[in-house]
Amino acid sequence: MNIIYVCLSVITLSFLAVYSLTPYIIKLARKINFLDNPNARKVHQIATPLLGGVAVFIGFFILTLYIVFMNLHSLNFQILGYLLGAFIIIIVGILDDKYGMKPWLKLIGQALSCFVFLYSNGLLELFGPFYFTVPILFLWMVGLMNALNFLDNMDGIITGMSGIIALGFYAFSFISKTHSVEVQANLMMLLSLIFAGSVFGFLPYNFNPAKIFLGDAGSMFIGYFLSTMGILAGRLAVTRMNNPLYYLLPVLLLSYAIFDISLVSFIRKRDGRKISQGGKDHSTHRIHNAMHSPKLTAIFVYLINTIIVLITILVFKLESERLLIIFTTLFAVIFIFFGRKLDEIPVIIPENQLKSQ
Repeated sequence: MNIIYVCLSVITLSFLAVYSLTPYIIKLARKINFLDNPNARKVHQIATPLLGGVAVFIGFFILTLYIVFMNLHSLNFQILGYLLGAFIIIIVGILDDKYGMKPWLKLIGQALSCFVFLYSNGLLELFGPFYFTVPILFLWMVGLMNALNFLDNMDGIITGMSGIIALGFYAFSFISKTHSVEVQANLMMLLSLIFAGSVFGFLPYNFNPAKIFLGDAGSMFIGYFLSTMGILAGRLAVTRMNNPLYYLLPVLLLSYAIFDISLVSFIRKRDGRKISQGGKDHSTHRIHNAMHSPKLTAIFVYLINTIIVLITILVFKLESERLLIIFTTLFAVIFIFFGRKLDEIPVIIPENQLKSQ
C-alpha cells in the first residue's frame, strides 16, 4: 500500500472519528454531570464538560486497531502493551476527575502505566541495568504526565501543542527510516499521525471558548503519548546515529513542557508555596496576562512549539553532534531568559496558596 495514502488515511480518519464523536461525549458528560466547575484557581467561568480525553483516546484506540486490521502492523506484544498502558492512565484520570485521588494513589497508577509500556517494549534495560534504567524512565514518563497535566490550564493549549509535537515525531521517524529500523520507524510514524489526527479533531471543541475540557484523563494520556514517543524516538535516534548523545533529541522536542513545569516549580518553591497546588501562575497564565487574549496565548504557544519542532528536526537531519550540543545549550539559555521575563508579569495567587500549609 502506498505510504502517502496510508499516512493521509490514518490522520484523516482519526481526525474525523474524534471530531464526530466529541459532540456525543459532551452530551454524555452533561447528562451524568461529569463537569468541571469554576473556582479561584481556574480560568473558566461556567461549568464545562470533562471527558474530552475519552474522545481523544477512543479515536486513537480505534485507529490503532485499524492499522492492525489493515495489516499495516501486526497485533504484537508491543502494540498491546502500548494500548494497555494508555488505557490504565485514562482510567486513573477519569477516577481522578470524578472523585479526586490522593497524590500517592495517582502516582501508583502512573507507575503501573509506565511499567506496562516499558516491559512490553523491552525497555527495562535501555540505559544499562534495570535498577539504573527504570528510575530514569519512570521520572521521564511520570514527570511529563504531570507536566502536561499542569499545563492543561487554558483552552486548547496542550491539545494544539501536542498535535504539533506529534507531527514532529512523525517527521523524525520518517527521516530515521532505514531498512534496519523500518518496523520501529513505521510504527512511530503511524502512531504519531493517529495521535495528531485525534487531538486536531478535538481542538475545534477545545479551543477558546472551550465546549469541553480534556480533564486529567486527557492531559495525562497526552503526557503518556509524548513521553513514550520520546523514549522510542531517543532509542531510534541513538540506534541510527550510534551515539548516546542523541537521547537529547526528545528533550529538545518536549522542551516547552519541561520549561513550564520547571518555571512553576522554581517560583512556587521560592515563594514558599506547595509545588503540587494548582494556580494561575504557569507560563501560559503569564503570557495571557501580557497579551490579554486566550486565543492569542494559544497561538503564541503553538508558534513556540512549531519553531522548537522545526529546529529539532533540522538538527537531526543535519546529523551534527556539534549542532545538537549548541541548540540544547541555546534552548536552555533562551528558556532561562524567557522565564525571568515571565516572572516579572503579575499573576493572581489565591489566598489559600500564598504560603505552604
